[in-house]
Amino acid sequence: MTTPQILSFAVIAVMMAAFVWGRYRYDLVAAAALLVSVAVGIVPFDQMFSGFSDDIVIIVGSALLVSAGIARTGIMEAAIKRYAPNLSGVRTQLALLVITVTILSAFVKNIGALAIMIPIAFQFARRSNISPSVFLMPMSFGSLLGGLMTQVGTSPNIVVSRVREQLTGTPFTMFDFTPVGAALAVAGTIFLLFFYWLVPVRVKTGGALNEAIDIKNYLTEAVIVADSTVLGKTVADLLKLSGGDARVTSILRNRTMRMTPLPDAVLKADDILLLEGDPEALDRLVSQARLSVTGDRQGAEEDNSDIMAIEAVIGESSSLIGWTAQRLALYDRFKVNLLAVSRRGERLDRRLAEVRLRLGDVIVLQGSAAAMPEVLREFGCLPLAERAILLGSVRKGIVPVAVLAAAMAATALGLLPVPVAFFAAAVAMVLLKVIPVREVYQGLDGPILVMLAALIPVSDSLRSTGATQIIAGELARLGDVLPAAGALALILVAAMAVTPFLNNAATVLVMAPIAAQFAGDLGYRPEAFLMAVAIGAGSDFLTPIGHQCNTLVMGPGGYRFSDYPRLGLPLSFLVIAVAVPMLMLVWPMR
Repeated sequence: MTTPQILSFAVIAVMMAAFVWGRYRYDLVAAAALLVSVAVGIVPFDQMFSGFSDDIVIIVGSALLVSAGIARTGIMEAAIKRYAPNLSGVRTQLALLVITVTILSAFVKNIGALAIMIPIAFQFARRSNISPSVFLMPMSFGSLLGGLMTQVGTSPNIVVSRVREQLTGTPFTMFDFTPVGAALAVAGTIFLLFFYWLVPVRVKTGGALNEAIDIKNYLTEAVIVADSTVLGKTVADLLKLSGGDARVTSILRNRTMRMTPLPDAVLKADDILLLEGDPEALDRLVSQARLSVTGDRQGAEEDNSDIMAIEAVIGESSSLIGWTAQRLALYDRFKVNLLAVSRRGERLDRRLAEVRLRLGDVIVLQGSAAAMPEVLREFGCLPLAERAILLGSVRKGIVPVAVLAAAMAATALGLLPVPVAFFAAAVAMVLLKVIPVREVYQGLDGPILVMLAALIPVSDSLRSTGATQIIAGELARLGDVLPAAGALALILVAAMAVTPFLNNAATVLVMAPIAAQFAGDLGYRPEAFLMAVAIGAGSDFLTPIGHQCNTLVMGPGGYRFSDYPRLGLPLSFLVIAVAVPMLMLVWPMR
């Protein structure tokens, strides 16, 4: 080996060891590896920042934003309430998530299928009071398995089809991948459902401060309007929407008559409901029941995209102390709505506008994002740690799902490349005001994107220094002494091992010609070996960096680099055990 090749292997080995060690955050490790690679000369200066313009970074960033847009609408939560209202067991929930994302991934890009299902995973996690990490990694692995079933499911299948056409004149067709891919998907799904517990339970990194804000007794009031979904239904029907985390404390009818909220009490138009619970539960209840928390206090002429809600604590010098929102004429004077109040150790039972505010009360105020800082200063209120408060915000319903569906259809039909389609979808989410402009960069996971961008030139040093040719030579030597099944397994394992460092499409471009030459030298037909390369390149279950689906769930799941092999290594062995005999059965070696 040459000195650059030795250095390339050494940098990547040390980097992987640092990832597994976990002492330093993954983006810092990747950035340090990039600097070292430049310092020792295996990454040229003019290629140092090439990763920031790479398609993978665009795809992952865009998918994160699209997924955040879908989650914000609450449409997936509504779908769960309608089609799976009693799904409570963790394994049952996991089965629905994994099977759905696996099947979807066969027909649309697997990262798109995963983006659709991530909000549902978070809803299931809230319902079962568990960490989303229990669901997200199995879902990612399921999306990879589903992508193996058709030509359009994942990039390696498309690339290997073109390579076969260049080598033999005949490309693989849409469903040539299905017999072997379906067998792997079935076996892999069964494995994930029985061994999901191998995934460590994690909490999203950086979320500890927000989670420390644990306010369960917010009081808000909402009005039953003409298009409310619970109009004519009972209080019990309404409370089902919150998952049991909110309660109706009182019902005001005709503005004056106070009613006890018995479970069988029927809700009528213009009823005012006093609701108590945590912000997420109240938001789910209000949005899915289509209640109004602002009444007629927000004019149609106002720009809803500039409206925000924020939690704040009433300080000792606050001008709000001793006053009610009604006496202050809060909206008329300041264009601010009081949406909710929480008081430690006390249950509030008055109408929101009649609650006399005290020192230490936590309030939720809604108003213009531009004016809110000045309003808080004037009121003498201290904002809490920033977190999403959606209560009373405007939702766009089916719009984000339609945007994502259009993006996936464009990629499936070959009208647009994946990065272009997903970038356009992300921009559309902002232009159509699904996500307010001020929240765009909150939806992006900066550390994940920096890690990807830094790793791409480091990993490419294997190719640029010729280290991959050394790998090819060693494979050829080993293949001479192995039986047919062993030679096929060798190519499959090699593709699995290389894909974290070259990304899956690049792995096929590097490994497919090697596999075809390897098969020809041993007297075998190339199809089974090309298929083995596609399967190996699409089956990175060991790292978060080999496939964008694994990267997509790393931040939301709070996973560490070393978490992936715990579930991924036995799954990789299962893929090898199933794929090799199936390939030999479906694609004759001679």
